[in-house]
Amino acid sequence: MSQPASSLPPPKDDPYTLAALKEFDGSNPSKPIFVSIKGTVFDVTSKKDTYGAGCSYNVFAGKDGSRALGKSTLKEDEAIPDYSGLNEAEMKILNDWHGFFSKRYPIVGRVTDLPPAVANL
Repeated sequence: MSQPASSLPPPKDDPYTLAALKEFDGSNPSKPIFVSIKGTVFDVTSKKDTYGAGCSYNVFAGKDGSRALGKSTLKEDEAIPDYSGLNEAEMKILNDWHGFFSKRYPIVGRVTDLPPAVANL
């Protein structure tokens, strides 16, 4: 069960590369499951039934899939960190997802090597 924002631990600012995030994709039950949105890394381990290996939203586990979230798709090839091509409506959807996650899951870090097109957005 996700936690209400009031009971979430303080956000962490630990650095993660996109390659390092892959270790947290739900395939190793002894490791937490992380999802990154716009470079913010969330610990979604509490929802293993959603983000774990073989589950519906595992496409987002262990990576920054911002583009796919903005486009409301579960396509693996769209689950990439470069969201610079999203239109205004898709950016609103992406920002809404970021807000949703921020209220429900602990922030454990940030991605340090986002593509240049979105690194400073």
